[in-house]
Amino acid sequence: MTTSLVLASASPFRRALLENAGLVFEAQAARIDERGLEKPLEDAGAAPEDVALALAEAKAFDVARHFGDALVIGSDQTMSLGSRVYHKPQNMVEAAEHLLSLSGKTHRLNSAIVLLRGGEIVWRHVSSAHMTVRPLTAAFVDRHLQRVGEKALSSVGAYQLEGEGIQLFEKIEGDYFTILGLPMLPLLAKLRELGTIDA
Repeated sequence: MTTSLVLASASPFRRALLENAGLVFEAQAARIDERGLEKPLEDAGAAPEDVALALAEAKAFDVARHFGDALVIGSDQTMSLGSRVYHKPQNMVEAAEHLLSLSGKTHRLNSAIVLLRGGEIVWRHVSSAHMTVRPLTAAFVDRHLQRVGEKALSSVGAYQLEGEGIQLFEKIEGDYFTILGLPMLPLLAKLRELGTIDA
């Protein structure tokens, strides 16, 4: 119960998930070049879930340097549709293109967690969710993006499921926490097993 816990993320969503679960932790953003890490992996044909794990690992290692023997949680998420791996839209035109490309199709979110202590990986995990977007018109997408504004640029799919993004979907298969980017149930189970939180 004495191990300190660190979240290697600046994400307010991941932070809120841990806080709401009653965990005591520190949070620090990792400083890594995500695209620089992703590109060679994707060019080599790495599966989207492996890319998510590699990013989660890189974040955990980057932050762990500052925290001695603390248990560091690294996490990341990838989104894919067939062979296409998506990245955060750079502008509203790209956000519209993202949403229209997902229209009427089922894409996949892969949320990876890596636990690191003392420079050693203690645990790696990936949970996936399958998200079916209802058929969308370009006019609806434009109106939707006008309403949500710049928030659309903060997520890889150009939507926030916890907000108006829920209106884009007709079917969701998977865990809500996985969709938000931190699979809480397997994480909490592992933290209990490690004696980091009360079992």
